[in-house]
Formats: sequence, structure tokens, C-alpha cells
Amino acid sequence: MRTADKLLRPQLCEYLRGFVHEERDRRIREVLEKRTRYVTVAVEDLYQTQNISAVLRSCECYGVQDVHVIENENEFQIHSAISMGSNKWLTIHRYKNEEHNTAHCLKTLKEKGYTLVATLPNDDSLYLDELPIDTPTAFVFGTELTGLSEEAVEMCDKTMKIPMYGFTESFNISNSAAITLSSFVERVRHSQVKWQLSDDEYSELYFEWLQKSIKNADFIIDKYLSDNKIEI
Repeated sequence: MRTADKLLRPQLCEYLRGFVHEERDRRIREVLEKRTRYVTVAVEDLYQTQNISAVLRSCECYGVQDVHVIENENEFQIHSAISMGSNKWLTIHRYKNEEHNTAHCLKTLKEKGYTLVATLPNDDSLYLDELPIDTPTAFVFGTELTGLSEEAVEMCDKTMKIPMYGFTESFNISNSAAITLSSFVERVRHSQVKWQLSDDEYSELYFEWLQKSIKNADFIIDKYLSDNKIEI
């Protein structure tokens, strides 16, 4: 997948548009208008491929662009029948080469300005609909059996729980992510906060998605650059 600086990118995008159907281009732009990085998701050490794949699918469906995957003990793998190709349109950040992957991920998110919210069904947690939406928010979900690590909980700014009225103590991780995003993202979209992509983020993803929609995109780009004597 090629990258290009923001000065060259519009020129390349305009050229690549000629290789996609008009309806496809319209659909790409339509989805980008609703994409957001104001909300993101981090998952810590999930081991069931169907769960991580379902989380990816929920993120893509709700327009959440970035997913942060912490791999302490379990390697990130995708179940294609469940993800349904959603991973193709997401930006997936993997944390697997550090001694403290969890800390690296959450510190990175904090440095980007996110409020970290741990999903933790205890008495002190805020209910989902009580969470403020005035800052960019990262929801942190834990492994299937034991939930979030103590390290993750300690690094988070807030804890959140989903209302439940039955005997069962918790939702499945993929259900928790879907419920959380459905509620929070809708509140954000109907608010006055600036949740949309920046112009540069839009342009960067548009260039990336055009390439993913074109066969032999690298060859086409190389030929264009060569014909126009452009070096990158």
C-alpha cells in the first residue's frame, strides 16, 4: 500500500478515480464522511478469533476507524467468516513487541488525547449512558475469561458498565463492544463535538481505499509517477 504526502495525494487520488466505477467512488466518499477517530477501541489479549473478528466488524459498522490490539499472550488472528472483510477498511494498530504491551498501547492513546475507559462491571463504574462525550474516548476491553489486567484498569481514567437485569454477570466481549459503540457513537454523532475526520485524515484514507479498490494499484501509481517524472 503506497503512501504520499498531502501535497501529492490529491493529484494521485484524482488519477486513481479514473480506475474505479463512479458508484464505488461515491460509496467510498459516503463512508468517509461518517468515519471517526473521536472514538476508538483497544482490546487486551483476546484469544478467540471469533470475538476479535466480531469486534472489528462492529467497529467498522459504527464508523470507528482505529482498533488497537494488545498481544501479550495471544496472537491476533482474524476469522474471515465473521469479520466479513471489515478489517480491510480499518486501521489496526498492533502492540506485541514490547515487554509491556498494555502500557505501551494505553500510553500511546493518552498521548493522542484520548480519555481511557475500562469496561468493568463493578459498583463504582459509571453506566454507559452516564459517560461524558466531551473528549475523544478510547474503550478498553479485556480478555474473555479474566477481563482487563490490573495494569490496564490502573492506567484508565474511568470505568464503565453496561446495565444488566438478568442473572448473568457480564456480556460476551464482542457483545459488550457492539452495545458500547452503538450507544456512545450515536450520542457523539448527535452532539456538537467535532467527531469527523480532519481534511488530512480524510485524504489519507481516501487514497488508501482507492488503492484497495483497484487491481494492480501499485503498478498504476508507478506508471503515473514515471510518466510525470515525479519522485516520492
